[in-house]
Amino acid sequence: MSDLAARVIATLAERSVSLASAESLTGGLIGATLTAVPGASRVYIGGTIAYATQMKSVLLGVAPDLIRRHTVISAEVALDMAVGLQERTDADWVIAVTGVAGPDGQDGHAPGEVWICVLGPRVPSTPQVQQVQRFDFAGDREEIRRQTVDAALGIVLRAASPV
Repeated sequence: MSDLAARVIATLAERSVSLASAESLTGGLIGATLTAVPGASRVYIGGTIAYATQMKSVLLGVAPDLIRRHTVISAEVALDMAVGLQERTDADWVIAVTGVAGPDGQDGHAPGEVWICVLGPRVPSTPQVQQVQRFDFAGDREEIRRQTVDAALGIVLRAASPV
């Protein structure tokens, strides 16, 4: 069990808010990491694995024109993935990740290029955080996927725990 995932679950549980994930390159690893935490069901409502390009449109409502203009490895698509999942689930917080785990590049993007979007909280009278961040991770496929999970959970934790 990840200490970071446990802190995310505890923090969001204290605030009585929910979390969902829209995953591409991580293929469900964010959901698996969160659900390894006892009591995760108090917070984590589930996620969508939109691995293939067309699944981002079919499952999350990402506009095909947006994908054509920016490619699936972009800030715009990460944000649209998050918005689409939040609309479909009513989750208070959403994590969306898209990128290239490797070993080969995709659409002109090198392995390790990852876009993470955190959106939330969806609470009346509270403005939502809409944070999209690019990362250039190094390592093999598994290391890139693990770094993506850790970065995404870290962003949620910081956004949900303002100082």
